[in-house]
Amino acid sequence: MTDCLIYDAVRTPRGRGKKDGSLHEVTALELATQTLRAIKSRNQLDTSAIDDVVLGCVDPVGEAGGDIARAAVINADYDECVAGVQINRFCASGLDAANFATSQIMAGQQQMAIGGGVESMSRVGLGASGGAWPMDPQIAIKSYFVPQGISADLIATKYGYSRDDVDAYAVESQKRADTAWKDGRFDNSVITIKDINGLTILDHDEHRRPETTMQTLGQLKASFADMGDFAGFNAVAIQRYPEIETLNHVHHPGNSSGIVDGAAAVLLGNAEAGKKAGLKPRARIKSFANIGSEPCIMLTGPIEVSRKALAHAGMTTGDIDLYEINEAFASVVLHTMQQLDIGHDKVNVNGGAIAMGHPLGATGAMLLGTLIDELERRDLECGLVTLCIGAGMGTATIIERV
Repeated sequence: MTDCLIYDAVRTPRGRGKKDGSLHEVTALELATQTLRAIKSRNQLDTSAIDDVVLGCVDPVGEAGGDIARAAVINADYDECVAGVQINRFCASGLDAANFATSQIMAGQQQMAIGGGVESMSRVGLGASGGAWPMDPQIAIKSYFVPQGISADLIATKYGYSRDDVDAYAVESQKRADTAWKDGRFDNSVITIKDINGLTILDHDEHRRPETTMQTLGQLKASFADMGDFAGFNAVAIQRYPEIETLNHVHHPGNSSGIVDGAAAVLLGNAEAGKKAGLKPRARIKSFANIGSEPCIMLTGPIEVSRKALAHAGMTTGDIDLYEINEAFASVVLHTMQQLDIGHDKVNVNGGAIAMGHPLGATGAMLLGTLIDELERRDLECGLVTLCIGAGMGTATIIERV
């Protein structure tokens, strides 16, 4: 197998995913376009050397539909020989896009590719693409379908995470993100989104709330309690997990991932292609994995998929210097850390999606870039990125610096 190397990674800032968010005026196409242009200009790329662009997008409908990856390639003025494909593995789409491109390079079928993702949650909207799982009784009943927030509360209940536990985790995420931004830790990767006149639209993650405290979070009402009671989802979860007598609803907007807009791109290639382009590799993809997990509790996939990726690489959790575990909900990260027996000092050291937001199709690629930057800053060697996924799945990727 051919080594796949990471040569560069960029992302947009995350814009608040509402109509008053700074990136609401920017289409998903333009977000993806500006990341591709940044990859091209930063590396002085002859884009004819790029075989494919793989972009994750969780709601590829309307203006984000119709293979947005190929549209972005054309719009970014890449050579017309560059292909593009959109993929969807829900929240792990951006990471899996990089993994899909990596697998082609490892197999020797491509020399250089870009993996990434894009999501305009303010314009297209969460869940705009619909789907059979929540809508068709044939699958919903047999899989004990519940919304993700119920699953997060189910994890908290089953494994004993209190409201204070998840709120404390959220406060720390905000503090870490604030410190990271003040220290300039994202400066290498975050591009500035500009309008047609070259004026700055957004240059920072605007979802952050660094003033967050346990007291301010304590004033927020649990988001999924009414849904659980009145829509009957509590009963569904208890039917699947009868050892749970009552669900403890602990999640709310302050300890769950933020709805935001954003895009990311990762430049990948083999050694020969990088040398020909005059590029210096930053990291190597060591292993990656996907896994299915129980769909009602849904969000436990990062545990087993991390073990699977580690086994592929011949490694243990102790061999990993830093982890990026997507903060879909606070209980997800707490449970993953507990089950893998890893300390918080190695996990999400610059904050995560609770503080900065989760642009669904892009987040995985964003985390890959964040991990590379931090490994370099701390002069460490290996890192692991993992995300929980809707319908019960997990994706993980291990990288090492070169």
